[in-house]
Formats: sequence, C-alpha cells, structure tokens
Amino acid sequence: MILMAETTTKNLWVCPFYHYRREDSNRYHNGFVSFKQSSRNSRLSSEIGNSCSTIRASGLFNQTINQPITGNNAQIRKFCEVGNLKMAMDLLCKSQKSELELATYCSILQLCADVKSLQDGHKVHSIIDSFGIEIDSVLGSKLVFMYLSCGDLREGRRVFDKISNEKVFLWNMLMNVYAKNGNFEECILLYKRMQELGVEANSYTFSCILKCFAAKGSVVEGERVHGSLLRLGFGSYNTVVNSLITFYFKCGRTKSAHKLFDELSDRDVITWNSMISGYVFNSLDEKGIEVFIEMLSSEISVDLATIVSVLSACANIGVILLGRALHAYAIKSGFNKEITFNNTLLDMYSKCGDIDGATQIFQNMSERTVVSWTSMIAGYARDGVSDKAIALFNEMKKEGVQPDNFTVTSILHACACSGSLENGKEVHNYIRENKIRLNLSVSNALMDMYAKCGNMEDAYSVFTQMPKKDIVSWNTMIGGYSKNSLSNEALNLFIVMQRELKPDNVTMTCILPACANLAALDRGREIHSYILRNRLYSDRYVANALVDMYVKCGALVLARLLFDMIPVKDLVSWTVMVAGYGMHGFGSEAVDAFNEMRQTGIEPDEVSFISILYACSHSGLLDEGWRLFNIMKKDCNIEPKLEHYACMVDLLARSGKLSKAYRFIQTMPIEPDATVWGALLCGCRIHHDVKLAEKVAERVFELEPDNTGYYVLLANIYAEAEKWEEVKKLREKIGRRGLKKNPGSSWIEIKGKVHIFVAGGNSYPEAKKIELLLKKLRMKMKEDGYFPKLRYALINADDMEKEAALCGHSEKLAMAFGILSSPPGKTIRITKNLRVCGDCHEMAKFMSKSVQREIVLRDSNRFHHFKDGSCSCRGYW
Repeated sequence: MILMAETTTKNLWVCPFYHYRREDSNRYHNGFVSFKQSSRNSRLSSEIGNSCSTIRASGLFNQTINQPITGNNAQIRKFCEVGNLKMAMDLLCKSQKSELELATYCSILQLCADVKSLQDGHKVHSIIDSFGIEIDSVLGSKLVFMYLSCGDLREGRRVFDKISNEKVFLWNMLMNVYAKNGNFEECILLYKRMQELGVEANSYTFSCILKCFAAKGSVVEGERVHGSLLRLGFGSYNTVVNSLITFYFKCGRTKSAHKLFDELSDRDVITWNSMISGYVFNSLDEKGIEVFIEMLSSEISVDLATIVSVLSACANIGVILLGRALHAYAIKSGFNKEITFNNTLLDMYSKCGDIDGATQIFQNMSERTVVSWTSMIAGYARDGVSDKAIALFNEMKKEGVQPDNFTVTSILHACACSGSLENGKEVHNYIRENKIRLNLSVSNALMDMYAKCGNMEDAYSVFTQMPKKDIVSWNTMIGGYSKNSLSNEALNLFIVMQRELKPDNVTMTCILPACANLAALDRGREIHSYILRNRLYSDRYVANALVDMYVKCGALVLARLLFDMIPVKDLVSWTVMVAGYGMHGFGSEAVDAFNEMRQTGIEPDEVSFISILYACSHSGLLDEGWRLFNIMKKDCNIEPKLEHYACMVDLLARSGKLSKAYRFIQTMPIEPDATVWGALLCGCRIHHDVKLAEKVAERVFELEPDNTGYYVLLANIYAEAEKWEEVKKLREKIGRRGLKKNPGSSWIEIKGKVHIFVAGGNSYPEAKKIELLLKKLRMKMKEDGYFPKLRYALINADDMEKEAALCGHSEKLAMAFGILSSPPGKTIRITKNLRVCGDCHEMAKFMSKSVQREIVLRDSNRFHHFKDGSCSCRGYW
C-alpha cells in the first residue's frame, strides 16, 4: 500500500518570488526623479500578474513506501535523481511488471517533464498500459503533469478526464495551459466543472480565471468571481487582488481597480505595476505617470516591468524628458541589456519625434527582434521618412528576419504616405510569395496604400477578396473613392455598406467629401439628417466635414449657421470657413473670419494663409493680400512656399499688375514652378496681354511639357486675339505630343440623381426642350441688347457657327435642364470641371434675371452666384 505524505495546497505550486534589495536613492542632478534599484531578474507584470510560471508537483510524490526499495527501482530512481533519462529508460524497458513500483513510474515521468521529453513520456505511458497497471489519481496526476509540461495538451486532457481528481494544483495547471493558449472558453468551462465537483479553488485558480474573464471582457462573470473569492477569504491575498486590479483595468473599470488599490495595505511591485500598466492600457497615460511618481515616493523598488510601462506612457503622450531620465536609470541598473526594454525605448524616442535617438538605440542593440525592426520602420514612416522605412524593410529581409503582420502594416503605411505604388506592390507580392495571412489589419493597410497611391482598382480587388470586413475596411474604400474624385463610386458603396453594418463618425467624414465633390446638396442633407439622428454632430471632424460640404455645394449661409453651432472651433473649422468665403467671392468676409480666428487665440498655419490669400486674389483685395502676406512672414514666422507665391502672383495678375507680377516671380527666393507661372498666364488671358503670355508660356512649357491645360490656355489667348494661325500651330503641337484636352462637362443634381452634360453632346435628357429654351433665351438676350461674346467660341468660323458652338457649352445645357426640371423659384446648382467661359457667364447672369432664379455655378476656380442679372464674382474670375 502506498501512503502519501500530507502536503498543503500552497506547497504544490512553486511560484516566482521577488526579492529586492534596497540601495541608496539614485537622484539625478536636476532633481527630477529618484529610483530604488531592484533585482534584474524581475519579470514583466504582464507575464506574472495572473498566473504562476512553473508548477512542480514532485512534492506530491515524495511518498513514504511501506516496503524497502530494492533492485531496479532503486537504480531507476537513482538515474532520475542525477538526470540520466537514457539510462533510466533503458532499465525501465528491461524491467518486469512485478519489479516496478508506482513511485518509480512517477520519478521517471517527473524527469520526462523536467527535460521536456515527450517521446520518452509516451513510452513510459505505453509501458504502464501494457503492464495493465491501474492509473489512479496519483499516477494519473503525474501523467497529466508530464503531458502538459511537454506541450501535449490533448493527451494530458484525455488522461485528466479519466481520473478522479480532487487536487486543485492539477486543475490550475490545466486551466493555466488553456489560458496561455488563448482558449479562454475551455478554461472557464473547467473552472465551472471544478466548482460543480466541489474542488476547492485557491488563489492561483482565481488569478487564472480572472485573466480569462478579463480577456473576454466578461465584467459580470468577473464580478461574480470577485464575490466568490471574498466569501472564501481571499480578498486580502496580494496575488488575487493584483489579478482583480488587472481584470478591472482590462474591462475598462478604472475606478473599481483604483478602489481595490486604495484598500490594499500590502502592496508589492506587481500591484504598482498593474496600476501603471492598467492606466496606460486605458489611454490614461498621465494617471499612469502619477501612480509611478507616487510609487517612487513610497520607496517601492522599480523593476523592468515598471520602466517598460512608464516608457510606453511617455511614448503615448510625448513626455521625452521623463523617457530620457528612465533611459539613464536603466543604463545604471543594467536594464539596457534587456531586449524588451530596448524595443520600448526605441518606440518611445520614435513616437516623441526623436528619430535620431531611436536610430541610435536601434544601431546599438546587440540583439534585434522583429519588434525592433518594426518599431524602427514605423518610426521612419511616422516621421515622413518613407524611403528610409522602405530601405530598412529590405535590409530586414536580407538579415533573414521574418516580417510579421505588424511589420507589413507599418511598411504599407510608409508606402501610402509617400505615394510609392511600386514599393507598395512589391510588399503585396512579398505577402503573396511568403503566404503571410491576410488578416483584417493587413488587408486594410493594403487597401489604404492602394487608395492613397491612386489605384482604386487594386484597392477594390483586395476589398472584394476579404472574407470579413470591419468598419475600417468600408471607411477606407469610401474615403479612397472620395479622395480620388470617384464620388459616385463612394456614394454607391456607402449605400451597400448600410446593408452590412452601421456607419460611424469616420464614415461620415469619408462620405461627406464625395457629396462636396459632386455638389450633391440633396444627398449631403440626407447624410446630415443621419448625423443628427445618430448624434454624431458632437464629433468635431464630422462638424468640419459638414461645413465643408455645404460650402462646396454652394450653400454658404447654411455652412455659416453650422459653423456658428460648433462649440469648440479648431484651426480646421476656421480654415474651412475662410476658404469658403474665398471660393464664393466674399473676400472681406474671409478677412473678417481670419482676423476673428486670430483674436480667439488660434494661430494660422500654412494652409490657412493659402486660403486667405486665395480669397484676396479672387476678390481684388490687393492691399489686404500684401498685408497678410507680410504678417505670415514677419509675425507668424512662416516661410512662404510655392502655393503662397502662386496666390500672390494671381493677386497681382488679376488686378492687372502683370509687369509687377513678372518681377515678383523673378525675385522669388525659391525656384518658381509651373503653378506660379501659370497664375501669371491666366492673368495675361484676363487682360489680353499676348506678348507677355508668349514669354510666360515658354517657361511653363519647359517645366510641364505634357500639361495640356497650359497649351489650351495659350490657345485661348490667341483665339480671343483672333490669332488663328497661332491657334492652329498650338493645336498641331498638342496633336504631335499626343496630348488630349479634357472635354468640358457640367453636372446638376435633380431629386437625388446627378445628370452630366458634355460640351457639344446631344445624348442628354430633354435635349430638344433644352435646345429650344436656349434658343428663346438667346433671342431675348439680343432683344435686350445682349449679344453673344463670339471670341469665346475659340474657333475660326463665321459668327453663326461660333454662336452655335457657344450654345453647346456644357454649363448652358445644365442650367437649361435645371430650369426645366425643378420647380419655379428653386435655386439651380451647377458644377463644371473647367473654368466657365465668358459667354456662359454673361448668359447665366441674363438667365437669373429672366427666369427669376438664383443660379450657383461652381467651376474649377471658384463659385459664381448669379442673381437678378449680376454675379458675386464682380469680374474677379
């Protein structure tokens, strides 16, 4: 008969203990922080907070045998004591059933577990079965322990289910393995079965099960466990409370976690680490740092886990000074040799904008993991140095380091930011060739890369192949279509999305620009209603996108009303409003809004100044434009870029100061581009300066020889001056270079449907009625003394042919369709892809007076509000 020595449950688990030695405080010269040094062998709190790292059950089997140990038993157990598994196995295989005792099998199974020899463990199990030995709770427990130690969970569970087990340590071990494997459901089922069988849980049971409920976010079930452990008297156990704190933090219950912390008198380093990491996990980084400072004041020894958590907090909120202090402390304490510390430190410097510091850490690392490479790649991408990120990714592959999903998403982000489609496709090919699993994050990153590189076909291909799509997937596609001027596709996909899942605030910021691009006011209003119904207007990004939509749909009054309703306006809010006034020709109002923005304490940036200078140029505010240009340079210390210089050239040229604009370009401190020269070329057209136009065009054609728009602009200048031979030469040049002119097109939204009209086309709805209406209006114009501006026909033909050509301009067709298709008094809103021609501009003014309708026309340059025979542009267009 085998007798078992009594052993308490507590002795069956051997958990890591933390021994800290106190040393004199290391106080830095700036008096910022002081630290207490701790053992370098400490583990991260994420690894030790909820479970024991090692289970050795050999104490259970240190049994008193009521007969002497003789022969093979003594020899086998001697071999086991010295760790000689081979000799022990050889002797076991040669022994007879009658020669072996239960403790011998237990000894050799323990050694198999220690050296992780699953093959020998299987062989021992086979011998036991072949001898017909009954597997009782003692031998069964040892078999389960061996299998779990060697990583064979399935066989371990099979044996476990066959034996009657009242020993909590084995339940804990099995639950712990399931938890580590991420099979939280099975772990929970074991816990419930354990309760049903009356097996009494201990502190490690509660730590393990709380970890599972935390991972699943099961607040209610976790709270029940909390109640159970309090009733059983475990409420004061340090390890259990630490697990509870972690559980509540993982479930977002920060107040409950802090309450437990406040009530716990015996706080160890794990308790403090759980608090710091918990706050960081919940994006309450400042609170995490506050707890850290309190920890230092309480003279608790700091370990590696503490440093890592606080560094993460520093990275998240950009507190680089504390990060550097922690770096210095870590070097003195020897933590800088730990790979986890170095990776976190690298990430901290990177996220705090010190890319040089991150690079230095990376280069000095003796060991680099995939996390190290990924952090550095992400750092370069974040800093806008995409070429270095791509180069590092290629170097990583050469070093034989296998990129993971995080690496792939980081490099795809770098390609997206730099618009590097070629490199992005190479990464995609690498994913295919190495059979990297396309999980949600990788697929979304691929779509984002293709979308930002302008390749919506490949983005859609990735999208359609995804077995599962989340809200990010849909938003990425809708936003991609909007940004790539595929607004109809964006709106169509938005409709499909609503059948699959509910749009969120990000969806609104993605779809509203599509409405703005199409000037689809009715659709925009529908989306506005959705935003109000779902209470999304409090999101500042949504509010700004709504204001922008109304601005670009020509509803400036509504835009201003919504703008005034934004409780806290940011720089984007004001810039949208300033740009809106500028686009609509209300330069003085734009200047007033700009000044009001500055009075509220919001300083303008480069984009804000582009918007206000543009507003001045389109309203003829020459002096105001120069004043603001000087404020930008002198008061705001913003160095003008090409876009600002282009606005100033446009301002001078539109005001008729062509010579001054030309001299201004020549004195620019940076090399002018085609946009700057193009602004002057537009001014030459407005003021019919053919000689200067030819001079400017030479510069433009040198810089952008394949831009059809500039050739067409010069051709228009020649045509208006009736230099038909020069027009012919230019058109022949365009043909030789294989360039194509974008046909003029205009569109109008009627009852939620967008109707498109192309210049010279006749396949549009109501064609005959439109033709008849335009003919009547043209006759009426002549009767009232308005005559067609035939120079805008831009063809060398007789007056009748020119007049016929003018009648076919797309904006006239769209305006006529709007009059015919909408009720009397309703504002007609037209959008054109090119600049409106002078004749159409005159006819729109006449139409607005003749049919008593307001006509809002948005062309490629600005808005024109036609009402009672006049236009808001006042000739500045």
